[in-house]
Amino acid sequence: MNNSIKLKVLVLLFASSFLFSGCFTQRHVVGDGSQSGQVEEVRQWFVLWGLVPINEVHSADMADGARNYEVKTEHNALDVIIGVFTSWITIYPRTVTVTR
Repeated sequence: MNNSIKLKVLVLLFASSFLFSGCFTQRHVVGDGSQSGQVEEVRQWFVLWGLVPINEVHSADMADGARNYEVKTEHNALDVIIGVFTSWITIYPRTVTVTR
């Protein structure tokens, strides 16, 4: 295999890692779900490859006393981009969104 083909394969593998980076979304509905459409978003940070949280994020506090709201926890494209720069020190983010 010549160097040109090796380089192309390496670039393809690197580019694929961004496409298949493990984005996910989890949704939880509390009560009747979102009523007013007010959104609060917080980035939660983890160290040691996502094993230990650095900051505390409480969805009930984010709901600000609402009885009906939706919680969306996701690892989105922006989190992946941030992770590209912070993963070398084992820090990874995820986004928590509460819609009242």
